[in-house]
Amino acid sequence: MRIVAGSKRGLKLNTIESDSTRPTKDMVREALFSIILEYIPNSTVLDLFAGSGAIGIEALSRGASKCYFSDNNPECIKVIKDNLTKASFLDQSETYKLDYLDMIDKVRNVSFDVIYIDPPYNLGLGIKAIERISSYDLLKKNGILVFETDTGELAPDEIGVFTKIKSKKYGRNFLSFYERKEK
Repeated sequence: MRIVAGSKRGLKLNTIESDSTRPTKDMVREALFSIILEYIPNSTVLDLFAGSGAIGIEALSRGASKCYFSDNNPECIKVIKDNLTKASFLDQSETYKLDYLDMIDKVRNVSFDVIYIDPPYNLGLGIKAIERISSYDLLKKNGILVFETDTGELAPDEIGVFTKIKSKKYGRNFLSFYERKEK
């Protein structure tokens, strides 16, 4: 897996050798970032269920100013830190080995421009995460939240304060894009 674009374009990232993670394919990351490109410059990003950290590192490569990474798997945390070191992004990041709800509680006073959620499929964790994010109002007014699911998993049109504005299917990957509802 490589960084697709930006200052670290072509940098090879380490991945987790396990069935417990599913790295987002380069093609899906490229499509994702072409959709959210306008949100990235100087942004603060949350990469929840981060795995190898590829999404957050891609955001940093493309001009995000800070990224928070979280995963509850210690092997993932080691790989994320190794990848951040390799990409020279340690000073622009914070990495936590926390359960997703504990992570959301930890960053409850941070405002994010981009939130990316890629939970284990078909367990309902993404909906719970988005509801908690909604309750803390973590997404900035003009920010975007991206929820990756399996094509068989429901991504509702509305969750908490969020409204789905777009959905895209890439093989078995389904990306749903949310913005805050107008008040």
